[in-house]
Amino acid sequence: MKNKKFTIRSRLRSFNYAFNGIKILVREEHNARIHIFAAICAVIAGFILNISSLEWISVLFSIGFVLAFEAINSAIESIADFVSAEKHDAIKKIKDLSAAAVLLSAITALIIGFIVFLPKILDLCLNY
Repeated sequence: MKNKKFTIRSRLRSFNYAFNGIKILVREEHNARIHIFAAICAVIAGFILNISSLEWISVLFSIGFVLAFEAINSAIESIADFVSAEKHDAIKKIKDLSAAAVLLSAITALIIGFIVFLPKILDLCLNY
């Protein structure tokens, strides 16, 4: 790859690639839409339950964590399909491992959600 000169304009243009990736993720990846729906629910719950700044950091980091892993998983699956459309044990292993990363991040986010929201929901229910 040719070493290009650094310019602010070229750095700003590079954001177009990232935003295009987000657009592809939302349009083409069904699981990403599920994660986005869950994220919207978590944000709404955060406002309703008036979570603290530290809790917001935890929730927002969890959302970013899951969506980032979903994007990486989608990229890995796309490149694997590009390399070979046929079924191969090695490609299956790669896809399964990248899917596991998404699952682990989603489970972690769910646990964080329980830690943040469950006490507030229980408190609301018991004091209602």
